[in-house]
Amino acid sequence: MPNKLEKPVKVMLIDDNIIDLKINSKIIFISKLFDEIIQCQSGEEALSYFNTHSGQPDKLPNLILLDIQMPEMDGFEFLENYKRFPPELKENCVVAMLSSTLDFGDIRKAEANPYVIKLLKKPLFPAHLEDLFKTNFLTSKY
Repeated sequence: MPNKLEKPVKVMLIDDNIIDLKINSKIIFISKLFDEIIQCQSGEEALSYFNTHSGQPDKLPNLILLDIQMPEMDGFEFLENYKRFPPELKENCVVAMLSSTLDFGDIRKAEANPYVIKLLKKPLFPAHLEDLFKTNFLTSKY
């Protein structure tokens, strides 16, 4: 199901594990749902990207796929920093969290976070990615 929307749809993949980053990037690329993949190997790198491009809405992602377990700044710490950005920076972006183990505590924390729309198990499955795309980008809001 290739992306046939008028506006490009960008995805930001945040994962400290280079192998997971490559596998998930390949799955995203093969899906042809997204026009651009922004790869970050840490929450800090992703926050830096947002700071650098905050005045350029066309450079910002529409979907963030965020790993939960990362050293230095985990996914939940990233979200604590992300929520401080202005609303206009976040209004066209949704967040799905990724985890290699679906821990009950992480599930509860993710479900309680207003920015998180879904918690997915790694590696990504094309069907889950397509569901996310259909639910969030094939609507009148985009």
